[in-house]
Amino acid sequence: MKAPVALKYQWTFSDGDKSKIKTYRIGGKGVKTIRLSTSLKVGGDVTGWGAVRVISPATKTSKKASFAVTCNDGDENTGDVFDSVNTSVEYVNANATPTPTSSPSPTPSPTPTGTETPLPNLVQKARIAFERTTASKCPLTFKLHGRLDGIPAGAQSIQYRLVGAKDWKTLNVPAEHGPVYNAVLETLNWDQESTTYSVQIEFNQASRLKTNIIYYFECAGPKESAQIGDAAGDIKRDSWGSGPLAELVADAMLESVQPVSGAQIALVSKYAVRSPNAEIKKGPVTYGQLYATQPNGLHVDTWSMNGSQLKWLLGHASKERGVLTPSAGLRYSLANGEITEITLNGAPVTDTQVIKVAANYILAGGWEGFPQWKWPNNSVAHSGPDDRGALASYFADHSPISAPKGDRVTVRG
Repeated sequence: MKAPVALKYQWTFSDGDKSKIKTYRIGGKGVKTIRLSTSLKVGGDVTGWGAVRVISPATKTSKKASFAVTCNDGDENTGDVFDSVNTSVEYVNANATPTPTSSPSPTPSPTPTGTETPLPNLVQKARIAFERTTASKCPLTFKLHGRLDGIPAGAQSIQYRLVGAKDWKTLNVPAEHGPVYNAVLETLNWDQESTTYSVQIEFNQASRLKTNIIYYFECAGPKESAQIGDAAGDIKRDSWGSGPLAELVADAMLESVQPVSGAQIALVSKYAVRSPNAEIKKGPVTYGQLYATQPNGLHVDTWSMNGSQLKWLLGHASKERGVLTPSAGLRYSLANGEITEITLNGAPVTDTQVIKVAANYILAGGWEGFPQWKWPNNSVAHSGPDDRGALASYFADHSPISAPKGDRVTVRG
C-alpha cells in the first residue's frame, strides 16, 4: 500500500458470511506491505476459505485462504474451536482508479470482432426486469427478463450483451411474435467477491439502444459520493412517516417487482424510510443519500390479499406506528382506526377484490408495528431486489425526479 492511507476492508467467507467493515490506518510514507488476519469460531470438523476485500482506497479482493479444522475422535468437547486465517493483499495504489463495475458508461461500446457495422434497428424499445431465484441476499442468482417492443414482423435475430461485456449474444425471435416479445436474456450469479452492482443491456443496432439500469447493492456497492440520479426538488417525509419520500419509495418498490410478480400496489411503513429526518435534497442524488434513507437493504416481495383484509391492515395506523404509505394508484382516508374511503386507480376497492401487494418482507412478517400478513395461500413472489437497489434503479430511470404530492393518505380525527 502507498502510505499514508486509511485502508477499509472486509472479510468474506465460503459460507456467505461477511465481517463488519474495518479501517486500518497506515502511517509513514512510501509503499508498505501489510498482513491481515482474523479468527474463526467453529464447532466440529469444518473446511472452507476466507478472503479479504479491500473497499477503499481502491477495490480489490485477495486470493482465497483455505482452512480446515479436524476434531479427533474421542476428544472431549470443551467448547468452540478457533482457527486463524491469514492472507495478504497485493499492492494497491491509493491514487489508482477503482476497477469499474458493469454500470453504464457514456462512451460508446466497441464494435465486436467480426462485425463491421451494426444491424438494423430491430428493437424500438426495451426494458429489463429483475427476478431473484435464491433466498439469500448474497450470494444470489437472478434472471434478467427482457421486454422488447417494436420488433418487425417475421423471424428476427437480435444481438445484445451486458454493457461492459465483450461478446454479443443472439436472441432468435420466432416469426409468430406479437407487438411485445418477452424473454430471459441473462442468468447471473453474484457473491461476496463480486464488484458489480448494476446491470444494463445494449443492442447491436444502429441506434445503440440500451435498456433501463438495474441496481442491486447486497454484494457490492459504489462509493457514497457516486451519483445515481437527480432530484428536481427536496423530497421529505412527514411526522407520520408518510409524505413525498415514503410515496417515492413505494413507487420504486412497485416498479421493481411489477413486471415479474404482477404487483398492483406497494406499501411502506415509516421504518422503510429509516430516519425521521430523512430527506433527499434538490440536485445530484448520491448513493450515500440512498443508503441514509434505506440502510437495511430489505428484499421486496409480493403477497395477495382481498379488499377487506387490506382495509383491516391499513386501519392499524396510529401516531406511534405511523401509516402505511401506498404507491401511486391507491388512495385512502382514515378516521379513528377505520378506512372511510379507498380507491385503486380511481375505482372503489371492494371487500372481495383480490389485490397483489408488494412490500419488504419485514413489514409483511409483522415486525414493523403492523399485523403479520398471514392469510392462507397469499404468497405470490419472493424474487424482488433489495429496496435500496429498487430506489436507485428508479432514480436512474426517471431523473430528474420531482417530489410526489404526499397526499395519498388522509388522516382525520
